[in-house]
Amino acid sequence: MSRTEARSEGAGPFTTRLTWRLMDGRTAVWESRLARKRGLLIVRAPGERAARAKRADTVSIGRLRRLNAIAASAFTLGGLLFALGAGVAQFGSGGATGAWIYFAGGLFFNTGGYASLLQAVNAPRRDSESGSLAGRRWRWWSYEPGRIDWLSTFVLFVGTLVFGVNLLDSLLRGLSVQQTDRLIWAPDMVGCVLFLVSGHLALVEVCHGRPRVLAGDLGWWIVAVNQFGSVLFFVSALAAFTRPETGSLVNVDIANWGTLVGALCFSAGGVIQFFERP
Repeated sequence: MSRTEARSEGAGPFTTRLTWRLMDGRTAVWESRLARKRGLLIVRAPGERAARAKRADTVSIGRLRRLNAIAASAFTLGGLLFALGAGVAQFGSGGATGAWIYFAGGLFFNTGGYASLLQAVNAPRRDSESGSLAGRRWRWWSYEPGRIDWLSTFVLFVGTLVFGVNLLDSLLRGLSVQQTDRLIWAPDMVGCVLFLVSGHLALVEVCHGRPRVLAGDLGWWIVAVNQFGSVLFFVSALAAFTRPETGSLVNVDIANWGTLVGALCFSAGGVIQFFERP
């Protein structure tokens, strides 16, 4: 046996941080987000105050770096396009132009969501005996609902796909009020709820349990900014419901401004994500 005194942290069935002592006396600490996003595992030798970060293999680090760049770029551009679409809707004529801008932004969100999922799927896994991270062969898909990082990114990706349905339906013309609420508003609400669930799981992952403020943690800022954007998207969706009796939105200003500011949050989160790289 090469490890003793293992101590796990997390929430419910999910482990987000694991600390164990190796047979040579060193202490190893694995954190879900740190391993997934930066390919690092922390090791401290007996008597040492400063811990040392052990990097995963070169192939794994290269994969994580490329996927992080793709996801960060996609969310940055997708957020800017969503903000532009909301601006057109609020200050311009809106119509088909705004719908196409939203749709283009949605494609970037799809890309960012899938790249985030791939990062979880292909993250190096801990080798408990050697106290290091072991690379894995490349995979385009996996099913691992017991891992909080996989579940968070999977829910996020599904949310972007549902938003895609909403945005595609918004290109249709001549819809009745009932059809608008069923084909456009309902998928929008489902997508917003999925974004909120994904963001909550990400907060649990980075906080190792109950969500709290971790001002010195870059990963926390990314998750927190994105979750605030998800809240604004949800408020915007509520305001975008079309009243059957009047055929008008609950509040068009809240719908547009909520989308605009929420989209800028995702864009800002994408920019910050460039710095959370291996």
